[in-house]
Amino acid sequence: MQATLSSALKGLHLNLDRAGDWIAPLSLRTFLAWEFFESGLEKWNGQNWFQDIQAAFPFPFNHVPATLNWELSMWAELLCAIALLVGLGTRLSAFILIVVTVVATAAVHWPADWSTLSELAQGYAISNKGHGNFKLPVIYLAALLPLLLTGAGKLSMDAFLERCWWRRQTR
Repeated sequence: MQATLSSALKGLHLNLDRAGDWIAPLSLRTFLAWEFFESGLEKWNGQNWFQDIQAAFPFPFNHVPATLNWELSMWAELLCAIALLVGLGTRLSAFILIVVTVVATAAVHWPADWSTLSELAQGYAISNKGHGNFKLPVIYLAALLPLLLTGAGKLSMDAFLERCWWRRQTR
């Protein structure tokens, strides 16, 4: 009985591992693509408000014109979101979106003034009540990191192109 249960659990783990190689990165890519594309569309349809926060941008972005920062952010969010969705250039797209997220966190989401970790922790929120609102960017960074480190997974254009490449190399 114990051997049967152990064998069933090992089989379950093996099947979950196999499915995870396909589905786990796809779920991260889909979630992030939706979020960043939506943010890019807001910039596409909205007014440039980066001039108001230009001084808060970290180096070197604080030396770039606000209009260019707006365009860079918008196009990075739109194009990298599409790339993530199909799994093409996933590591590069994840890296670019990490940079966008870090800049956005520094310029917009980080608390302007804090002196203790307790005060800083109040900014770990979705809405800004005077303490920052860096919870969502932290979630994005946590979701982007596995894509940067491990790639798009098996259900992606990256994996398809790699399989085609290896087939051509072994002929």
